[in-house]
Amino acid sequence: MATSVRFHDDLQPAGPSLRDAALAGLAATPKAIAPKFFYDRRGSELFERICQQPEYYLTRTEEAILAAAANDLAGRVGQGGELVELGSGASRKVRLLLDALRPARYLAIDLSTDFLLSSTQRLAADYPWLEVSAACLDYSQGLRLPGEFTLTRPLLFFPGSSIGNFAPEQALAFLQHLHALLPAGGALLVGVDLPKDKAVLEAAYNDAAQVTKAFNLNLLERLRETLACDIDPSRFEHRAFFDEAESCIEMHLVSREPQEVTLEGRTFRFEAGESLLTERSYKYSVEGFTALGRRAGFVPAAVWTDPQRLFSVHLLRREAPGA
Repeated sequence: MATSVRFHDDLQPAGPSLRDAALAGLAATPKAIAPKFFYDRRGSELFERICQQPEYYLTRTEEAILAAAANDLAGRVGQGGELVELGSGASRKVRLLLDALRPARYLAIDLSTDFLLSSTQRLAADYPWLEVSAACLDYSQGLRLPGEFTLTRPLLFFPGSSIGNFAPEQALAFLQHLHALLPAGGALLVGVDLPKDKAVLEAAYNDAAQVTKAFNLNLLERLRETLACDIDPSRFEHRAFFDEAESCIEMHLVSREPQEVTLEGRTFRFEAGESLLTERSYKYSVEGFTALGRRAGFVPAAVWTDPQRLFSVHLLRREAPGA
């Protein structure tokens, strides 16, 4: 199909495949698989439905912050630069920035090829003046950009509180990687979920329509459909809760009964009540994330929050040495 999107599929550093990650994760104690493996096409579509649920405050709150801050942001970073979005999903939030920033080019980075292409094709049709590129890669394995992205006055956009999926020291290492990638004068715009009432947090990951449950269980469907695996999702239940000591949401798939699962010729046993950890989502105070950004080498330039202080958006700059 003809498209005005420039697609790059040759930028991915070597990293663990779903097969390797699943084999290692089921053999680990406790069992765990990284949340990036949620995002096949169906997983991406389910996540977009999660974002529409009334309990899931994160998306609508971040969008409201971005809409209110767009002109202020443009005054701080200028127009005509380059905009790179990490974990672009449906490329919906970035639309709030495009008219204000008028970037020369936009690069969407995501894991699901089909979903990425359909989203960026819609964006290119809606913004015919914009040069749109797409790269299917796992940014957590190291980020390499296409050659046409010279990173002259670039803005890296990392929405959705996806930084929370890294443990704090991993988040620091990733921010340091982004700092090294940017030239002096470049900036990072990152969405960060704030600590809040436990009931509000847990409701966001246990919506009444059970879309998050379907999203979580879809990881097992993906194992069954794409690998030699006999796992039965109906024998697991979704569980999500807030760990106050760690300031993070944990999401698990819990075995309803004792069972054995075969994956790629290997057998793994689950006891009744034993879980497979599928996600941690860390929550940071404004002060805590600002300090993390400073440790990574960034200079905090601005922070915006909503009136209820549910969510925050941080603008971090890379300044020239000695500035």
